[in-house]
Amino acid sequence: MTRGNPSRQDRPSPSPTGMPSRDEVQRAIREGGRALVDLAERLGQRLHDGRLTTSQIRNIYGMVKQMEMRGFDADEFVLLKPKLAYAAARANERGAQELKEVLTWAIDEVGADAAKFARFVDFFEAILAYHRAAGGR
Repeated sequence: MTRGNPSRQDRPSPSPTGMPSRDEVQRAIREGGRALVDLAERLGQRLHDGRLTTSQIRNIYGMVKQMEMRGFDADEFVLLKPKLAYAAARANERGAQELKEVLTWAIDEVGADAAKFARFVDFFEAILAYHRAAGGR
């Protein structure tokens, strides 16, 4: 018999450093809803603290929205990974590296699943909103 709150028993505990774990990111993409929103809120604040600018996020977000408008294409979507790597190296800030890592995990979780892609878009949009709410410029 498990002890504690049964609604929390299947949830990975947050990383003590505040950086989301791969499991947390995968769960947010699989389930959406509260898991997605809670993680995006935590990450938005963390990225603000990591000196990531709104324009740096929006550059990648714009590409994702274009993909969404054209229709999901798994081959095109996976090509976001090298673009994220380039953007993170160019920005040379902790926040950019962390965003690259989290979104790379999310891209891996989406794979070729269009429903998961829709949750990825929601996740990215929520990260952007919470980053801005945290004072992101």
